[in-house]
Amino acid sequence: MTDLKPDTGAFFTRDRTWHPPAYTPDYKTTVLRSPQRALLALDNTLSEITGPVFGHAILGELDNDLIHNFARPGEAAIGERIIVHGRVLDESGRAVPDALIEVWQANAGGRYRHKKEGYLAALDPNFGGCGRCITDENGNYRFRTVKPGPYPWPNGPNDWRPAHIHFSVFGHGFGQRLITQMYFEGDPLIWRCPIVRTIPDRRAVELLIAPLDMANTIPMDARTYKFDIVLRGRRSTLFENRLDGN
Repeated sequence: MTDLKPDTGAFFTRDRTWHPPAYTPDYKTTVLRSPQRALLALDNTLSEITGPVFGHAILGELDNDLIHNFARPGEAAIGERIIVHGRVLDESGRAVPDALIEVWQANAGGRYRHKKEGYLAALDPNFGGCGRCITDENGNYRFRTVKPGPYPWPNGPNDWRPAHIHFSVFGHGFGQRLITQMYFEGDPLIWRCPIVRTIPDRRAVELLIAPLDMANTIPMDARTYKFDIVLRGRRSTLFENRLDGN
């Protein structure tokens, strides 16, 4: 017996125990940002179960190549060259084609290209730190980039963010822009990070960790990591801006 709902029905209810509580004092910004009143659950509307269709015509030739899309002619970003790929799926495990994925990240030294960045690591003049692509008919996506470095942040006296890439996803069924972070297999800082430690279920954290994919590594060029994204459902990818139910 299946519990899948028909295509025209409501989305699966999100399992709130899968997500961190809004108020987690060890992650200091939640003290002021967490809701002060009970959350409201709203039914889905037509605009939430349908969405825009993005076309490849909106992309530039190097939009998904962060190694070269900001680099001067003949030059490239500095760092460990990697490929990140995966699939975007719905709550029933079906591919989501034509979803726009945007990524942004720190450079190999752990520094963002942002005017308010305060970390003393050097900027890479050939690295802009952002890119985008659109999933194909099977929900596949792919980026070339450099592995970002960890960096300190003023949460506690000696807190560091693990290496990570930010993902923004616009799918065919969405109530708002969905944002998450991808971590890298084997990084010891993952389990020390105050943000990660707000997530109550270790399995949820593990879904944010991309395993090394040696089968798709390009010899003498770039290692590969695989990161699948599930948009909704009881065991969806954890989205940091969608912690409040459906």
